[in-house]
Amino acid sequence: MSSNRNPGRVAGFWYLLLCVIGPLRLIYIPTKLFVTGNAAATVNNIAAHEWLFRFGIVGDLARGVILIFLVLAFYRLFKGVDQNLAVLVVIFGGVMPAIINFVGVVTDASALMVIRGADFLSVFDKPQRDALVLLFLHLRDRQNTAAEILWGVWLLPLAELVYRSRFLPRFLGVWLALGGVAYIILSLTGELVPQYQQKVFAYAQPALFGEVAITLWLVIMGARPPALDARSPSFPAG
Repeated sequence: MSSNRNPGRVAGFWYLLLCVIGPLRLIYIPTKLFVTGNAAATVNNIAAHEWLFRFGIVGDLARGVILIFLVLAFYRLFKGVDQNLAVLVVIFGGVMPAIINFVGVVTDASALMVIRGADFLSVFDKPQRDALVLLFLHLRDRQNTAAEILWGVWLLPLAELVYRSRFLPRFLGVWLALGGVAYIILSLTGELVPQYQQKVFAYAQPALFGEVAITLWLVIMGARPPALDARSPSFPAG
């Protein structure tokens, strides 16, 4: 079926691509390369697997671009439901997170620059350079924690659009709203009481799978606004 007839499937494929690329830098690379509290071991791992770390940087650049295409696809899908809410999805779900992604790339690139030993960093000894790398990586983590509030805020207007659309199941809208609230709570927990963030994340996971659910629904079932299904002209023939 063509994308003109089923814009929901277009949005679903962009969302699926985002779900595939997103975990590379957020989950896989930290698990494989970062050693908690050990700057030297972390630096050695990144130096030994520099291309993996670079793929994470490229993945973040790709995520920023994909986000823009995704929210534009959602705008096309939902503008007939409520254009103001659709604009909020574009701003909070695309433009602002994409900017944060690009800033995060600068932080990772700075860490890599220190690891590769730029000449002007020769005034620092090896332990100091390792500590500087760890500082950049921690800054990136704090940036992700702050960004979680946007990951949550954009899901709220999207949830309302899904719920009101009548061409998507309402339970998906409810699930997305729960996920949005969960992300906001995760962000605030990370900023206020970070020692409890992992515990809150464990409890929040079922709510966060709402994004996976709508992605699969859109890819498999698609979605078409009623206006696209109309076969009669807007005005009677004279």
